[in-house]
Amino acid sequence: MMTHKTAKIAVLLLLALLVALPAQARKKKQYEITLTIRGGADTVMYLGHYYAKGNDVVDTAIRDKKGRFVFSGTDTLPAGLYFFANPRGMYVEFVVYNEKPFFTFETDQRNWTTEMKIKGSPQNDFLFQFHRIDYTFSQDLEQKNATMDSAQFARYRYSKLLELDSIKMDFISRRPDMFLSKMMLASKEVEPPLLGPDGDSLTLDQRRDYYLEHYFDNIMLNDNAIVRTPKAVFYDRINNFYDNVLKYAPPETIIRYMDPMLDRAKSAPDVFKYLVMHLTQKYLQSNVMIYDQVYVHLVKKYYASGDNFWSSPSSIDKELQRATKWERLLIGHEAPELILFDTLHIPHSLHAFPHKWKLLIFWSPNCGHCKHIIPAVYKVFEKYTTQYDIGAFTILSDPDDKTRAEWHAFMAEHHMDSPAWLCLDGGEANVDWHDVYDITSTPQIYLIDENNIIQAKKLGEETAERIITAICGQQ
Repeated sequence: MMTHKTAKIAVLLLLALLVALPAQARKKKQYEITLTIRGGADTVMYLGHYYAKGNDVVDTAIRDKKGRFVFSGTDTLPAGLYFFANPRGMYVEFVVYNEKPFFTFETDQRNWTTEMKIKGSPQNDFLFQFHRIDYTFSQDLEQKNATMDSAQFARYRYSKLLELDSIKMDFISRRPDMFLSKMMLASKEVEPPLLGPDGDSLTLDQRRDYYLEHYFDNIMLNDNAIVRTPKAVFYDRINNFYDNVLKYAPPETIIRYMDPMLDRAKSAPDVFKYLVMHLTQKYLQSNVMIYDQVYVHLVKKYYASGDNFWSSPSSIDKELQRATKWERLLIGHEAPELILFDTLHIPHSLHAFPHKWKLLIFWSPNCGHCKHIIPAVYKVFEKYTTQYDIGAFTILSDPDDKTRAEWHAFMAEHHMDSPAWLCLDGGEANVDWHDVYDITSTPQIYLIDENNIIQAKKLGEETAERIITAICGQQ
C-alpha cells in the first residue's frame, strides 16, 4: 500500500518529469484523426487540405499495429476541405469546420467513399451523404456513356446534372450551416432578376450591373475556410471575375468592385491575405498598360495603410517604393525629364525633343527580346514617322564598351539610320533613369505626346502599330 509520504514523492517526481519535458511535448494536442481502411495494403497515408489552386500536405501517418493511420498534432488545423491520400494518388475528402478535429474514419479498400463510417463529426456525416450520391451519379454516367451514342448521352447527362443540382439545393436548404452547403453555394452563379423593385423590366445593362454588384454574394469571403477549398470553389470564381467578367474593363471599374470585395474579406485574415497578395501580383505582372493603376491602388490602400499584416517592413517598403515610381508613370501623367548624350556627345532633352509624338525606348543588343522586338518596332516607326511626326528617343540600357560596340553593329545591320531615330548612350544622364523609369527588364517602350504626357506604354511587336495608329491617327 502506498503511504502518504510515498504518494507525495510520486507526485513530486511526476511534476519534475513534466518540467523536464520540452515545451513542445507539453503542448495540448489540437487534433487527432484516425483512419482505418479494411483490406488496405498501404503503409503510409497523407493528410492534406486544398488551398486556392493547389493543395498542401500537413501531416503523414504510418499504419500502426492495429491497422490504423493516426494523425495528431499540437498545431491547430485551420478550417477547410481536407483529404486522406495514399502515395498512389487515391484519396477521399473530409471536412474540418466548426468542430474539434478528433474524428474517427473507418472504411473498406473496395470503395473509400461509399463504405466510410464516421464518428465524432456531424459535418462529415452530412458531407458523406452527398459523397455517396455523387459517386452513384458518376457511376451511372460512366455506364450510360459506354452504351449510348453521343447525342443520347449528351441529353441524358444534361438531365442528370439538373437532377444533381436540385439535390444540391436541397442540401443547402436543409443545412445551410454545413460547410458542404457553403461550398455548394459558393459555386452557384448569381442570377440577375428580370424585374426591378418597381416591377419594370430591367435592361441588359441593368442586369449586368446587378451581376457585377452581387457576383460575390454566394461566396463566404468573411470565412477563412473558403480559401482551403478545391480550385473550382474559390480560386476559379475569383479569377473568372477579373479575367473574364471584367475583361477589358477600365482600371476605375476594377477598383470600384475590388474594394468592397476586399473589405468583406478583412474579417477573415487568411482570405484577405490571399486576395491582396494574389491581386497585387496579378496587376504587377499584367501586360495591359492601364492596369498599372490597379497595382498602385492596391499598394497604396492595403500596404501603406498597415492592413498588410503578413509582410515584413522591408517588403512593404519595397512595394511602396515601386508603387510610387509607377504612379509617376501612369497613363496621363507627364513623363519624367531625361537628358542624355548621343554618339557625338551632344546632349538631348526628352521634353524638348521636337516631334508631335515621341517613342521613348530603353533597350540593349544583349537583350534577347530586344533583338527580336526592336527591329520590328523600327519598321513600324519608319512607316509612320513622317505621317504622324514621330521621333524615337532610344536609350542604350547597358552602357559599357563591349555593349556599345554591339549597339553600333546592331543598328548598322538593321539599317536603323533614320534622322528621327535618336540613339542615346545611357551611361550619363540628368537622373538615374533605371530608378526613375523602374527599368528592371528591357525593352521598355512608351508613346508620349508633344506635351510630354504618357499616352501608352509596354508597346511590343504585335501592339506597336495598332496603338500608334489608334492614338496618333486620331489627333
